[in-house]
Amino acid sequence: MRFDLLTPRAIVAGALVIAAFMVSLCGVVVYQARADALDRARDTTRNIALIAERDIERNFELYSLSLQAVIEGIHNPEIMGASPKLRHEALFDRAATASYLGSILVLDETGRVKLDSLTDEPITMSFADRRYFTVHRERHDAGLFVSDPYHSRLRAGSPSIALSRRISKPDGSFGGVAMVAIRLDYFHELFSGLSLGPHGSIALIGRDGVMIMRQPYAAEVVGRNISQASTFKRFMSAPEGSFTGKSTIDGVGRLYYFKHLSNLGLIVMVAAAESDIYATWRRRTLVIGSLMAAFAVAFVALALVLAGQLRRRMRAESELALLARTDGLTGLNNRRTLGEILDQEWRRARRTRSVFSLLFVDVDRFKAYNDIYGHQAGDDALAAVAKCIGENLRRPGDSAARYGGEEFLVVLPDTPAQGAEAIAERIRLAISDLHIEHAESEFGCVTASIGAAAWIPEDDGDMTAVIRAADQALYASKATGRNKVTLFGRQPAHAPFEGAPG
Repeated sequence: MRFDLLTPRAIVAGALVIAAFMVSLCGVVVYQARADALDRARDTTRNIALIAERDIERNFELYSLSLQAVIEGIHNPEIMGASPKLRHEALFDRAATASYLGSILVLDETGRVKLDSLTDEPITMSFADRRYFTVHRERHDAGLFVSDPYHSRLRAGSPSIALSRRISKPDGSFGGVAMVAIRLDYFHELFSGLSLGPHGSIALIGRDGVMIMRQPYAAEVVGRNISQASTFKRFMSAPEGSFTGKSTIDGVGRLYYFKHLSNLGLIVMVAAAESDIYATWRRRTLVIGSLMAAFAVAFVALALVLAGQLRRRMRAESELALLARTDGLTGLNNRRTLGEILDQEWRRARRTRSVFSLLFVDVDRFKAYNDIYGHQAGDDALAAVAKCIGENLRRPGDSAARYGGEEFLVVLPDTPAQGAEAIAERIRLAISDLHIEHAESEFGCVTASIGAAAWIPEDDGDMTAVIRAADQALYASKATGRNKVTLFGRQPAHAPFEGAPG
């Protein structure tokens, strides 16, 4: 079965397929753009974390070297035997005056201040309760220790953390601690200078889960233990990584990147809010999606309009073709179409050696009917007669045509003489049963005379022979009283059929 691409249904179906393909393609592009936005955000958070990591590690390394220099100086008798001013200059280099850096203190084994980088006369105060002191007293291998946030006793409660190292006596016993305080303002300024988006976040967290600093800054968050948070558990699952999740602090969904600063026991976390990551993507998706949807709808609407126009054109062409093949008054085939049908069926009958039958139907005394009742009534009568003929043709292959004036021709393929005569009789009775008044008719109503002929074509046979036979049978019906059926035919050996005119 051939599929016509120019039918209205095919045009609409094609438009729907094309529109669906365009929308799907747009969806794939938009989805890929979303994935690209996530990848860019992942790279950005990694780069920001790297910046923060390098800055923190560089400064902490400098502070650690300063503490190491202090410890080495304490063990140098020449330095410790010098005047207080020379000893101070030798022990505390210029790193002690760096921004955000508090005092470098040397604490003895009881936790009391032994040396202070900011003054030659250290204050009398004990820090034996601080974790940065007790950890070294309890462990000789603590190394560089980074404390949790605390409020400084020397700087009016300024939030700080401490870096501390153990001082060991010559015999290896605990001899005190060297420590330096770093104000949390350092991390606050560092993090606030990094671009994270309106809802982004960056934090420095101890491995014990204590929050050292977080941006956006909130004083109540500093020092909070988040070790039970699902995000922190993900931080502890690998040395570094990336994942999406919701913050336990503000409930915002973010893309997290984290990395452990293994030498310091700290974790740097950078998180970009999903709303910021996809903000530009959402705006572009809205614009592109709206335009694509509008284009798809317009495309389908245009196809519907085109299909409607094509449907109307095809209907008009079909009607014109039908008008060209049918009789305008009766709705039956016209003379031109009759010629095509006769030629086709005659050829088929000759090829298959089957019976070919014709009926000639003529309305009796039709001229007189027109003269009495007028041409309009005559046209109505012809239409009624044509309807009777059409309603009595039961098989798809049977057809009828207006031959001219009040004459009709019925083509009956594969129909023997008896069958043709039976159909003719049904048509005659149906016309008579219309009871259309006809004052000039001997029957008082409109009637029809019918001539029938049945033929088996020979190879050299002529179709006009059967037409003449049906016409002769019609004249026999007229001559013998009208309103009757007369059969004319012959057998294959040219012998007349039984029931010839008589």
